[in-house]
Amino acid sequence: MLFAHWALPVSQLRVLVPDELEIDTSDGDAWISLTPFEACVRPRGLGSINKLWSFPELNCRTYVRYGGIAGVYFFSLDAGSLLAVLGARTLYRLPYFHSKMEIDTVNSEIHYRCERTLSSASFYAKYEPTSTVFRAVTGTIEHWLTERYCLYTVIKKTVLRAEIHHLPWNLQAVTAKIYQNTIAAAAGLSLSASPALVQYSERQEVLIWPPYAA
Repeated sequence: MLFAHWALPVSQLRVLVPDELEIDTSDGDAWISLTPFEACVRPRGLGSINKLWSFPELNCRTYVRYGGIAGVYFFSLDAGSLLAVLGARTLYRLPYFHSKMEIDTVNSEIHYRCERTLSSASFYAKYEPTSTVFRAVTGTIEHWLTERYCLYTVIKKTVLRAEIHHLPWNLQAVTAKIYQNTIAAAAGLSLSASPALVQYSERQEVLIWPPYAA
């Protein structure tokens, strides 16, 4: 997973984030993140067919609070599986889009492509981890951005929260080049060509619970 982060003025996000949610900030800045990765999902409650299901995914998100609890808010989520898109839209009420997606690894460099099927929104990047694994220190911007344990969505002014459980992220330094990114623009965001901060994590096991009224 690549974490690509941009700092933005809160004013740029206020019209895009529902009024019910507080935009979370670090040193006065709001943050936007694009995270391309490969999802390996094991659905619960499917008995003998409960097997791993893999597909590429890319999300565009910001950081919010509700009732004092920090979480993430998604502007968009792209997935290479139409079934995953339909299921997530139904169960989690999240803005998922079906996309044509490819992940190729050349030596240790990862090539990631995403082209949304019903629009021209796209993303293309190459990235390569360059350090040993570390964990973000509490109080750093790296910790603030990655250690979030719930997501929010708002339906007809009702705030829904879904709990997310995982161990602290195992991070690595990474060199990354983003060649194309109109995913953010499709959500109404204006980002610079290069992110302010990038990180990489090879693998993380995550448990996500169904959403409930917060």
